Amino acid sequence: MSVTAPISHNTAETKVVGAAGIEFAYRRFGAPAERPLVMLQHFRGNLDNWDPALTDALAAEREIILVDYPGVGSSTGETSSSIPETARQMIAFVSALGLELIDLLGFSIGGFVAQEIALVRPALIRRLILAATGPKGAPGMHGWRQDIAAAARGESRPDNLLYIMFAHTETSQAKGKAFLGRFLERHDRDAPTSDAARDAQYDAVVDWGVPDHGALQRLTGIENPTLVIQGDNDLMIPTKLSHLLAGLIPDARIRIYPDAAHGFLFQYPEEVAAEVNGFLTADDDSLPS
Repeated sequence: MSVTAPISHNTAETKVVGAAGIEFAYRRFGAPAERPLVMLQHFRGNLDNWDPALTDALAAEREIILVDYPGVGSSTGETSSSIPETARQMIAFVSALGLELIDLLGFSIGGFVAQEIALVRPALIRRLILAATGPKGAPGMHGWRQDIAAAARGESRPDNLLYIMFAHTETSQAKGKAFLGRFLERHDRDAPTSDAARDAQYDAVVDWGVPDHGALQRLTGIENPTLVIQGDNDLMIPTKLSHLLAGLIPDARIRIYPDAAHGFLFQYPEEVAAEVNGFLTADDDSLPS
């Protein structure tokens, strides 16, 4: 009797669901669970930019949903230059799947979108994970420093990815090269992100980062249990802003990973997956404060 191999990051079917005039491309796989973990990707990232070591480790304990933003990868429509609009589009996507309650992980610009969803539709989210991201209006968020912006907006080359995502140390760069091998394993790849989508997303990044002390106070309205995770030397979104997030969100805790930068969750995929899965399965009373 043959045994069917479990569906994984590299074998999950790319599906499409319509919502808000957009055909959203997504992949859904993993162990049956009470609610799925929806994962929102970084700047220019599509379905294939996640690390299979991370997603498969998460999926071993829960169902996960990866999705392309409108106009990114295989999703149709135009990419919004507004984080609030993107948040409403992602709410429409979740609703189109018939989901009334999710756990949500937002990475980088996905963390901006996740914060906005938590504020405008709090009942949709049970628990929130904010990875390598920062709050609206925070100091040092108004665009990226010149070398990072050039690499992020330039060609999608391995050297640019390593420069942005991993610390400039031999140990971190070696982990980055291992990640490059993993994330290129899938054969039927998602569509590349267009320059128009890149530019719209960067406009959204810059707008989100306009200094605004009042905008920071919005974070006090996030009541969902929140896990903030980050590398100790993020050159794209300064690590100090993760501490600011954790300080302003009332029910938040923080974990900083050593010798790591913006892509720390691809440097420590098994460790991050274990931490996220533990956070999502813990009883409310057992969560650290």
